[in-house]
Parts: sequence; structure tokens; C-alpha cells
Amino acid sequence: MKRTLIAAVVAAFSFGAAGAADLGGALLKVGSDTTYPPMEMVDPNSGQIVGFDVDVVNAICEKINCKAEFVTTAWDGIFGALQQGEFDLVASGVSITDERKQTMDFTDPYMVVSQSVMLRVEDEGMTIDDIKSKGLKLAAQTATTNAALAEELVGRDNVALYDTFAGAVVALKNGDVAGVIIDGTSAAAYEKEFAGELIIGITGLKADPLGFVFRKGDENVAAFNEGLAAIKADGTMDTLVAKYWDAK
Repeated sequence: MKRTLIAAVVAAFSFGAAGAADLGGALLKVGSDTTYPPMEMVDPNSGQIVGFDVDVVNAICEKINCKAEFVTTAWDGIFGALQQGEFDLVASGVSITDERKQTMDFTDPYMVVSQSVMLRVEDEGMTIDDIKSKGLKLAAQTATTNAALAEELVGRDNVALYDTFAGAVVALKNGDVAGVIIDGTSAAAYEKEFAGELIIGITGLKADPLGFVFRKGDENVAAFNEGLAAIKADGTMDTLVAKYWDAK
């Protein structure tokens, strides 16, 4: 995928002794909304949870001696489930925001993504101003930064919220909404899946840093940051970005 929509975050600090953090082989349960390709999804053939976030977490665990078990969890309520101890962390393309940091701890950013708007092919060239002036609707997944941006751009009355981005994309295909605000990372996957029907029509919107989420005060954040710095430093992160986007 073009780097205008996605950029791997370069570590802003030097990485010290490799492998200094050691979680002793701990099994960490990871909550994830597995309806958001290519970040996380269920492989229809194997039934396994796969995706970029899965590969990144597994790569970090290789550095800090842990194992990850991904648990499919609906986005609506995923942070509450984390707080209740249903899993140890959330890896689900989560944007780091000041509001979320009040109740949860984030790792350092592992990626920065730009939000974009998917349109039907026949609407190519449509702008946000067109959508506003015609009173059309933008769709997004509920309780996301995408939904917040949609409201900011066109007003709450012109925003249609869906439990999953897949539902929002179906609404776009059916003509129920004019566009879907979605991270460029996943927009590319849907554009490929629905080639000839849907396109990434509006770009250059707000960019969000993504992080992995832990309960407030969790000591494993420091270990994850160390592992994250290691996979940035040794080229693993760049390899994973290329696997999911550059080669598409």
C-alpha cells in the first residue's frame, strides 16, 4: 500500500541490550475485534486469527519471551472486557487518544495511519463538501476515532454507525451511505476485495498513532515497549509492513 496512507513508526530512542526484558514464557490473552482486515481477521480456511497486529504481537513476544493467545471480541465493549480481566491486552488497531489514556495504558506507537473515505466507484471525485452540501451520510464503526472524525466533518445527524466496519462497507455497497470513514490500512484491503465497486476516494484526513492497550499500571507495558523497539531496530517491523501493504 502507498506510504501516504500508512507509515511504520521509527523508534525515537536507542534500543539497549537485546532481550533484556523476559516475561518467562507467560501466556498473554489478547483481545481483538477480528473483523478488521488486514489488521486482524479470521482465516476462513483454518479458522485461525491472523493479520498484521497478530504478527507484530507474536514478533514482540519472541523478543521478550511470551506467548500470545488471541481472543475474538466485539469492538463495542472491548475496553470494558480488558478492565474486567478477560484478557491481558488489546491489539486491534487502537488509536492512542488523550481520553483513552486516562483509563488505560498504551505502548509506544507501532504505526501511524491516515484516515480516509471509501466511496463507490461511480462517485469517484466526490468531496467532503459534496457530502455535506447534499446532506448525505458517512458511515463508521461505533466508538472509534473514525466515527468521531465523521461527526466532526459532516455533523452527527449525517453519520451512520455500525457495529463493524464490514457492516459499514455493506451499507456503502448498497447505497445506504455515501462513504465510509476508515483507516487507510484497512481501506486498502476492502478496495482490493471489492475491486471495481469501491475505491479509496478521499485521503489526507487526520492521522492517528496506534498502540497496544493494557490496564492502567500494568508492568508489561515496559516489556512490550522494549520488544517493540527491538523489532523496529532489527527490520522485523519493516518486513511485516511490506508483507501486508507494499507487496499488494
